[in-house]
Amino acid sequence: MRATIDWTGNASFKATSGTGHSVQLDGPPDHGGENLGPRPMELLLMGVGGCSSFDVMSILKKSRQDVTACHAELEAERADAVPAVFTKIHLHFVVTGNNLKEKQVQRAVSLSAEKYCSASIMLDSAGVDITHSYEIRAAE
Repeated sequence: MRATIDWTGNASFKATSGTGHSVQLDGPPDHGGENLGPRPMELLLMGVGGCSSFDVMSILKKSRQDVTACHAELEAERADAVPAVFTKIHLHFVVTGNNLKEKQVQRAVSLSAEKYCSASIMLDSAGVDITHSYEIRAAE
């Protein structure tokens, strides 16, 4: 896996993945940025959410659950000192669908957390306290 980062001025950078996809990163105004993109740590948090959401949906599809929506809300805490690493991350999944089985949703979230989500497992092994929760909603 590869990526490149190119400075685009002030506190702004263009990050490009090895597969050719780009995202603009930017810093806050008090650090010379213009708030034109996510901060690097925000991107890392979004990566954890995307990785885990991908797993949850893949597992639910394989278990033939009729999912109509999956929404993940992430909250993180960072250390007060430099480096301001993540100390806690909580992922809350809201899974919507028809006749969803709670056991299957719980299993999907657990498997992502314990076996499949490389991003959250890597951070967990580095000492970040990562927790998960879920709720199920009936499709309208």
